[in-house]
Amino acid sequence: MAHNQRYPTLVLVFILQCTCCERTNGGSNDIRCLKSIKDSLEDPLNYLSSSWNFNNATEGYICKFTGVECWHPDENKVMNLRLSGMGLKGGFPRGLKMCSSLVGLDLSSNFLFGAIPSDISELIPFVPTLDLSPNKSAGEIPISIGKLRYLNVLKLENNRLEGHIPQEVGMLRRIKTFSVANNRLSGPVPTFSPHVTITAENYANNLGLCGYPLKRCKANTDYQDSFLRGMLVGWAIATVLAFAVTWYILPHVFVKKMIIRMNKKMKEEKKLETATNNFNEANMIGKLGTMYKASLPNGWILAVKRFNESKSTEKKFISEVMTLGRLRHSNLMPLIGFSIHLKERLLVYKYMQNGNLHEWLHPAEGDTKIMEWPVRVKIAVGLARGLAWLHNNKNLQVVHQNISSECILLDHTFETKLSNFGEATIMSSNSTVSSRTLLGSGETWVLGCDKKDVYGFGIVLLELVTREEPNKLIRLCNNSGGTLSNFMNLYDAIDESLLGQGFEDEITEFLKIACKCVQFSPNRRPSMFDVYNKVRTIAGE
Repeated sequence: MAHNQRYPTLVLVFILQCTCCERTNGGSNDIRCLKSIKDSLEDPLNYLSSSWNFNNATEGYICKFTGVECWHPDENKVMNLRLSGMGLKGGFPRGLKMCSSLVGLDLSSNFLFGAIPSDISELIPFVPTLDLSPNKSAGEIPISIGKLRYLNVLKLENNRLEGHIPQEVGMLRRIKTFSVANNRLSGPVPTFSPHVTITAENYANNLGLCGYPLKRCKANTDYQDSFLRGMLVGWAIATVLAFAVTWYILPHVFVKKMIIRMNKKMKEEKKLETATNNFNEANMIGKLGTMYKASLPNGWILAVKRFNESKSTEKKFISEVMTLGRLRHSNLMPLIGFSIHLKERLLVYKYMQNGNLHEWLHPAEGDTKIMEWPVRVKIAVGLARGLAWLHNNKNLQVVHQNISSECILLDHTFETKLSNFGEATIMSSNSTVSSRTLLGSGETWVLGCDKKDVYGFGIVLLELVTREEPNKLIRLCNNSGGTLSNFMNLYDAIDESLLGQGFEDEITEFLKIACKCVQFSPNRRPSMFDVYNKVRTIAGE
């Protein structure tokens, strides 16, 4: 049985090796492939520009590039490209065609836009894994994607794809994983072979897909669910208004009037009230009393954040719409839409099955929650990645300003989703002024206030290690100047459930980073970019 399962992979490797033998200039082609990718994509976080240095004639030197895996470390023959979460911008890189031995492509969590190439089967013919989620890919899914005959994994969720899903996808004999959730697709879904398990979650939040495992298709249906249409209107308005305000085209007062004027198009609040059981306490998520679980008739589960009327909550509502309406990242809470009706302000998000980090670290009395160290490391890396991206985004830099374990939500895989952008500070990074305007008020953002997020990250890191409120530890860190001279006192505070499992070295390194982050003087704190590089190194990423 094991022999049969291994057979397709062996055949693929054999084919590729034969192909390599036929191409005497294969290595130079792969170098040209990577050069083309680097030239065709914007690299605002400098992942490629800092690592992909082509001034080298050594065989196998490209194998040391960030995100590049080779068939052999001493041969310039690319096997996998893992460029996830690098903030890359541009269209699908056509230079991939020159990486003729490529068998893995992960471009997830970037900002790739435009259509998926209609000839994608010619660009990456041998790839078993293709991950383009989440990005900004638009247009239709090309029929030629059904010609990628080695494809095992196809992940296209969280994009802007529209039209129908090609039925040819269901004919891919090796497909095991397929997801197109959170797009704008409609029509019947493909029919897969019985051994492939595709759930409704893989199709969630589209315009009107039908067929197993969803509802049956009906003739002459326009496939557009009225609720989602309302949410998409909210999304469109959020994006337009965010652009306008961020670039100072419209003053804040006019933006507020413009939002209210759009009220006639937002008639979906009653459906949200019904979905949350009229905002019943039983549907409340967490202890803060502002987030509710909404169960829709079509089976979707959403999270609805409710704002009460006041000047401060109005500012927070607008700030959150403006921020998340323009930003998309795998470690940010996905905003689906919003609703405004009279004095009611509602934000609609994807529902996070594992709640927030605070409830895991500080459970209610009698509620036992176990969180292993590798999960805590994953959460810390995800938070650091998201904050580093926010602070260094080329087009729009953001400081969250309210980092805590309560605003860190966790999806079903315990991936970090940063939320609560009500106090966020936004600025276009190409501004030349020395002070930055705080959205929704006349205050200014003093340069270096991004270190407030670093401080918040340090507190969360201490909580992850100790499972306690870290006030005493913060004083210890500052008394030791971040050098851990009082380490024994800090060591005594480590969560007992983590001791004796072989993670002591990692925990010590995390404590060192945390202590540097919570220094009282902002000038003594590192940048989030440096912090992210350190924590992901410790995590072995």
